[in-house]
Formats: sequence, structure tokens, C-alpha cells
Amino acid sequence: MKQDDIVLAEEIPYAVTRAPLHYTDGATQTFDAAGGTVYVENGRPVRGEWYVDATGRFCSFWPPSYRACYEVQWIVEDHLVVGLSFRKGTHATEGRYEAPMLDDLVMQELQVWADDGGAH
Repeated sequence: MKQDDIVLAEEIPYAVTRAPLHYTDGATQTFDAAGGTVYVENGRPVRGEWYVDATGRFCSFWPPSYRACYEVQWIVEDHLVVGLSFRKGTHATEGRYEAPMLDDLVMQELQVWADDGGAH
């Protein structure tokens, strides 16, 4: 994974459920594997739903009628995946994970190191 790489449709469930996201405005959001999401702003939780549509985009539904779909991109800093960027047209919202994860390159290097018995 590199900065601004698109989160593929099959990766979206993992990407959004791996950890809560924190937004710059102080809001937080959690996603569950069953398709539920809770967005908390100023201490007030709002429940919605999320899914991946037929074209591979992340979509959310907020009752009673708000629905939006986004392109999702990885946010990567210093070989750590630190969050997700949700883009709709020219507008983007960035959410940061509570704890970053290592990107694919570092994970592959760690696997090679482990396969070699940690000899490097």
C-alpha cells in the first residue's frame, strides 16, 4: 500500500472495521462486520449502515434517507497505514485509525525475515 492507493472493493470491509476512525473535527466512527456504523459527534451517536456497492465503492446510509458513496484511499505515512480518505467528487474526509498498521511492503519484508528464521 502506498499513499492514496485505492482501497479495493474486497479490502473495504477490513479497512473500515479494523479500528475506530478519528476525524479532524473530533468526531469518531466505528464500523462492524455486519454493516452497522456509529458516528459520534459532540458526544451524540448516530447509527447508520455501510456496504460495498456493485461498482466497488464504499457507501453509507443514514436514516431516514441520506445515502452517499465514496472512493476510499489509504493514508500511509512512514510505511504505516494510518487511516482512510473517503472521496466524493472533489470533497475528501480523512479518518485516522486509533493505531496505525504496517503497510504491505513492510509486512512482506517481515514475512521474508520470519521465513528465513530471523537471520537478516
